[in-house]
Amino acid sequence: MGSLNGSDCRPVGSYPPSGIDILIVGTGLAGLTASIECVRKGHNVRILERHDDINTAGDMYFMGHSATKFFRHWPELMKEYDLISMNNAWIETFKHSGERQLTPLKVSDRLRQEGMDPNTPPGAFQMRPLIYRMYLNEVQRQGIKIYFGQRVIDYYEDEARQKAGVMTASGERFEADIVIAADGVGSKCQKLVGGQVRAMSAGRAMWRAAFPIHHLDKNPELKEFLKMGGENRDEPMIRTWLGPGTYAMVLIRRETCVWIMNHDITESAEENWEHTVSSDEVLKTIDKGLEPGNTWDPKIKELIKLMPPDTIVNFELFWRNPQPSWTSPGARVVLIGDAAHSFLPASGNGATQAIEDAVSLATCLQLGGKNNVPEAVRTHVRFRFIRCSCAQKMGFSNAELLQHTDWKKVKMNPKFAQPKLPRWIWKHDPEQYAYDNYEKMADTIRKGIPFDEVDTVPPNYPPGYKYEPWNIDDMYRDVENRTVNMGPGDWD
Repeated sequence: MGSLNGSDCRPVGSYPPSGIDILIVGTGLAGLTASIECVRKGHNVRILERHDDINTAGDMYFMGHSATKFFRHWPELMKEYDLISMNNAWIETFKHSGERQLTPLKVSDRLRQEGMDPNTPPGAFQMRPLIYRMYLNEVQRQGIKIYFGQRVIDYYEDEARQKAGVMTASGERFEADIVIAADGVGSKCQKLVGGQVRAMSAGRAMWRAAFPIHHLDKNPELKEFLKMGGENRDEPMIRTWLGPGTYAMVLIRRETCVWIMNHDITESAEENWEHTVSSDEVLKTIDKGLEPGNTWDPKIKELIKLMPPDTIVNFELFWRNPQPSWTSPGARVVLIGDAAHSFLPASGNGATQAIEDAVSLATCLQLGGKNNVPEAVRTHVRFRFIRCSCAQKMGFSNAELLQHTDWKKVKMNPKFAQPKLPRWIWKHDPEQYAYDNYEKMADTIRKGIPFDEVDTVPPNYPPGYKYEPWNIDDMYRDVENRTVNMGPGDWD
């Protein structure tokens, strides 16, 4: 039904028109990736965005190798990605109090120490504003229509007419053959798909700030400490501070400084990129819960002091328990990205899995065709659910590593101070996987085989793993008790 090899480039125009009309709600990574990949696969695409413009604010996230493999089909996008990437980054690790634990080392050298290919890292940190601008440039090149100021308040489907649609706050209706809900953890689509309607607070939040590097000139001593890596001090440096129940990270690149810190929720936290708090507020609460004499590194506090006003975002984290139902009853509406599966920041997987979702769905729709949209959507969900559930669990394992670091183990092996990113995650190719396994997985649906009893399709999750339902409360409890159990299978 279709295949690729690692060097294949199938640009726009490589596939015949499918006749499938697609409506995408949301312009996050999942929505934007779905828009361009659906166009490449021959589908017709429109996008709805609740705001009057696309928000390119923010700081950074990790993009795994599995999420960027599809770039080979987009020469202009690939060119831009290479220009903005931080493939030559360095890393350094400290205790939260400031004691250096791991000296600066280039990421490629760390990979070489682990016996991995230094030229093929599992992924890289990227600047959110630059990645979004890169995507927007491609959306504009493809002439994809974005309807701004359209806040979706309800989703529906009409199986008799084989259509789905949305209602906006202004009373407008938009319909298509399939609606892709890529509108985040608060998606109004949850009611239709039968999921947990209201998202839960994770009880945690992230202080996040990105600002021009010239602000470091206010403190020459701190500027010297936060210097970039390499012989010429011109290569990005990522420094991590690990503490009890918390962690922080500072990224320094040529033009920008980024600081993030995971912390217990405070009254001012909101799930809003435009909600900022003052440096004074952060400094008043940063040492909360720490013992006297074991407080945060003074360098971190000096960094917070020099941040410009209206820079620090106190972003509350929300969750839903994993749910196998990502579609409406007739499978004409489907969740992707955070709307389907929210991730802890420690997972390093939220952006990666959102992009994988989009690539997988576009491919399944191409393979299924206009007359088989529901089966194509359900096949896609079977490809994705257990994999994403496992990737979500990795976030809790990583939280245990970062928030309850065993420094004796770190001295013996630096990997105990680093988030896990196993091969089953980063070596995956969601497009090729769909081509290889579409018919086999679709057949399990036709035969009525439950999703967790499929044994005819090779797993894209830890080999040997058997899906078991789990919930956030239990996993958080395990993190605090340092007893996170991932279950059977080869997770590493």
